[in-house]
Amino acid sequence: MNSPEMTDARDARETTRELDDVRAKYRGKIIPKPALRVMDAETARLAASRLASRALKAGDSAPDFILPDAQGNPVRLYSLLREGHVVVVFYRGGWCPYCNLHSRGFQRRLAQIRELGAQVVAISPQLPDNSHSTQEKNELAFPVLSDVGNKIGRKFGIVFKLSKGLLDLYRTFRTSP
Repeated sequence: MNSPEMTDARDARETTRELDDVRAKYRGKIIPKPALRVMDAETARLAASRLASRALKAGDSAPDFILPDAQGNPVRLYSLLREGHVVVVFYRGGWCPYCNLHSRGFQRRLAQIRELGAQVVAISPQLPDNSHSTQEKNELAFPVLSDVGNKIGRKFGIVFKLSKGLLDLYRTFRTSP
């Protein structure tokens, strides 16, 4: 019989392997080297900004919010907190392969999270229709909320402005054949 620690380690290894596989696929085959230089420079700029040091941390009191779920129904954080702890997960959108892997990792652990008396909510700046697609595609059994305009993301201290170079690069991806 597997112990919870063995299951934890196996799940962590599986998520790490999936992330490594996707990273290798995108960096080695899909994204050209000039684009990788732009992306890597943006990653370095974000790290140098020390955004993480200013963001809310695990255990900090979160600001209350009301956001629509994937079906358009309002979800209030403080109402969820009356039922127990809440794990708030931010992601960029269903278009992000890393975000989808991360969300599926929470889905794999959802039963254990619930056993501990907690629940998961995911928040994205995408529209509710896109959140609905993300929820269905990834078979997520937890709410996927829409924070259009990143108002709640800003309150958590995690929003940053992309450089013109990266925005221009993203636009070329959208218009590429």
